[in-house]
Amino acid sequence: MAPDGTVGLVDVHAHFVTDSYVRTAKEAGHTMPDGVPAWPSWSAAAHLEVMDRCGIDAAMLSISSPGVHFGDDASARRLAREVNEAGAEAVREHPGRFGLFASLPLPDVDGALEETAHAFDVLGADGVVLETNTHGTYLGDPALEPVWAELDRRGAVVFLHPTSPVCWERSALGRPRPMIEFVFDTARTVTDLLLAGALERHRNLKIIVPHCGGALPVLADRVDGFMRMFMPEGTQAPDAVAQLRRLYYDLAGPALPRQLPALLGLADPDRLLYGSDHVWTPAAGVEAHVAGLDAAPAPGGGDWRSLTTANARRILPRLAVHDLREAG
Repeated sequence: MAPDGTVGLVDVHAHFVTDSYVRTAKEAGHTMPDGVPAWPSWSAAAHLEVMDRCGIDAAMLSISSPGVHFGDDASARRLAREVNEAGAEAVREHPGRFGLFASLPLPDVDGALEETAHAFDVLGADGVVLETNTHGTYLGDPALEPVWAELDRRGAVVFLHPTSPVCWERSALGRPRPMIEFVFDTARTVTDLLLAGALERHRNLKIIVPHCGGALPVLADRVDGFMRMFMPEGTQAPDAVAQLRRLYYDLAGPALPRQLPALLGLADPDRLLYGSDHVWTPAAGVEAHVAGLDAAPAPGGGDWRSLTTANARRILPRLAVHDLREAG
């Protein structure tokens, strides 16, 4: 529970970094990650202070963009293992407050399968985080099917996170890619999964789409129409909108006043989850975001805390078994 007795939030979109990870990313050329002026610093203690101020009971930690693959498979495997071990250590030290979405070294399929097993079977991860593309390989690529099949077998929670598209030098026009490129890359990779049939094949997955779905709420009908247009004659097209409604969506970013109402035109309330985007979103931004949600009515006359926390508890087994804060 939050300090004032209200329901504590569960943050499914929370990030951490390590000094070693930042150093490795800089050495790979990411001195201004996705065009953002500087890397953030992170500590469990500082993160917990923000959570306590905002009434956030638990946060699922993940590595944000640019992920862990900087061009070399062997190095990506080592870096994924390193950050996952660091995240798992934070969970062990603060079992009532943190969970982990583990990183996979895609597009290295063998490495991703190996790390999936380690993350779930050894580290006890709550799910995995997948960047929307890695060096131009989007998530519907047929080469990644073994990874999706294994995650589906496990009934995994899969948190998608946007990153820069390969064409960002031309499309971003010199501006930070999280502003616009991220929301379109989210739509691009989910559309790729739709067109590849991956969402229909792997219905045991619990996929979380970030930032109120990015551009998907306003593009869903357009995507659905084009899917129907290009199906072979005599073949019934799958309903893209129905598939999108099965996904989960976090509310990170400027959800109000416009993005959240648009999302509610696509997703039912039981598919919405809270997300802060901390540590990339500074503490003041998290406080303002939470205050906005606390002041806004939720569907059915309830509140966003109760709604999103109940939804998170349904898909995250650790939360379903315990109240994380009491467990700590």
